[in-house]
Amino acid sequence: MATAKRGGNGMSEQRRHRLRLEISREASRLFWAQGVDATSGDQIADAVGLSTRTIWRHFRSKESCAEPIVTQGVEWEMRTLRDWPANLSLEERFSTEASRFRREASAVELADNALAMRMIRLADTEPALRTAWLMACDLVEREMAEIIAKRLGRPADDLDVRLHAAAASAAIRVLNEDIGAALLDGADPAQFADASERLARAVRRATGGAVGDPVADVE
Repeated sequence: MATAKRGGNGMSEQRRHRLRLEISREASRLFWAQGVDATSGDQIADAVGLSTRTIWRHFRSKESCAEPIVTQGVEWEMRTLRDWPANLSLEERFSTEASRFRREASAVELADNALAMRMIRLADTEPALRTAWLMACDLVEREMAEIIAKRLGRPADDLDVRLHAAAASAAIRVLNEDIGAALLDGADPAQFADASERLARAVRRATGGAVGDPVADVE
């Protein structure tokens, strides 16, 4: 019988991911409620019901506890792009998947998105959290290069592909920051009902139109 892949401490990768995410949720709630400086590793451990030693086995610092939730802030976009059908435009793909998310998103997914939005906003004034956000954006750029390369039928290390990936990931970062800040400042969410279309247009503009149109299947 197949078994789940295990890490060095005998814990399956899936379980490790779930545990890191739960720690991240509680740390992020504390960071938002009382600030990063006022939050200790002991408080995070108490909130999760774990020992402080366990927290440090999974994270290098208290600030890095925010990384899994911050990464969740761009996971929807990346999941949407990973399975982008060749015959759909970027606008069609994002619009379809945004509608699906609105219908099917769980309460946990919605809560994680709200926490990610708060951590991205807090990163404006907390350098350590800014590092976590920029690390997430770097992962987006690296994955974006693979996605664009496949889309265009070119190597991932092709210079134009890398430039398109850098521009597209920057567009995603800026829109996440801009829309999140507006919502946290009290903007009517209805103003951003077209957020997925805005995202698609931003990626298209950032890449000079190279990324966005339907393409012939290159596989």
